[in-house]
Amino acid sequence: MVSPSDFLTIPLDDWVNFFVKDWLVPNFRPAFRAMQWPITQVLNTLDGLLNAVPMVLFTVLLSLIAWRTAGRGVAIFTLIALVFIDMIGLWPETMTTLSMVVTAVFFCTVIGIPLGIAAAGSDRFQSMLRPVLDIMQTIPSFVYLVPIVMLFGVGMVPGIIATIIFALPPIIRLTNLGIRNVRGDLVEAATAFGATAWQTLWEVQFPLALRTVMAGLNQTLMLALSMVVIAALIGAGGLGLTVYTGLGRLDVGNATAGGIGIVLLAIILDRITQGLGEKRSVRTVSLAATLKSLFSPTALASGQTERAS
Repeated sequence: MVSPSDFLTIPLDDWVNFFVKDWLVPNFRPAFRAMQWPITQVLNTLDGLLNAVPMVLFTVLLSLIAWRTAGRGVAIFTLIALVFIDMIGLWPETMTTLSMVVTAVFFCTVIGIPLGIAAAGSDRFQSMLRPVLDIMQTIPSFVYLVPIVMLFGVGMVPGIIATIIFALPPIIRLTNLGIRNVRGDLVEAATAFGATAWQTLWEVQFPLALRTVMAGLNQTLMLALSMVVIAALIGAGGLGLTVYTGLGRLDVGNATAGGIGIVLLAIILDRITQGLGEKRSVRTVSLAATLKSLFSPTALASGQTERAS
């Protein structure tokens, strides 16, 4: 059977190698090093801080945060899970993984929320951004590691850069969706009362969209945790390295312990961020309910009392 490759073969791999190795890396090496600098600073600070805090103190603090945000049940689970992780000898690896996840989520938030706000304010920018996000979400996670290794080398910082790229789309999409779903009459009311575009965004649209934004943050957090484990293939440390080493040496027990640590950490972070999203959600009141409350007997009585005083 005749096929097109019998007449023409496209050397795509040679083109990519030439573009990356012979042009991109030699000409933009200072730019790639500059991109790594802020990530290195945040990662080293967090890693040093989390590994310096005593295990008991960190467990108590995180359990209190879980209690205040997600309830007593999650607090008890957090306490038991962290004690269990320490008892199986994976506390330093867990703190390193947590510092990598927090670093990646921090940069995803710094980059993603402004992009989501910009996409919500411009249909043209949204149409340009959407195919880029589609590509970022459909590329298999292992494929991210190839260009990252070529451009940034191996180690923890390149692993976090791959994690940021992999986990960025949800927070952009859900920030855009949340702001676009704010009711138009509320935005018109803010504009009618003289609010500027900046005041309308930060005092009306963003607070009402906060629950959706927090859902995006939760998804970004979960994707970051999954990618941090895969990033162990290019030299990132933490629990991912424990699992990878266990698989490489056929040490099933070590790999299982690392996997259990990842699952427990994922459950804790998921429940806390879900609790934050629910607590910070703003209850919306319909325009009809607002007008009805203005003319209710209680409101009229209070108004008469104020005038009398």
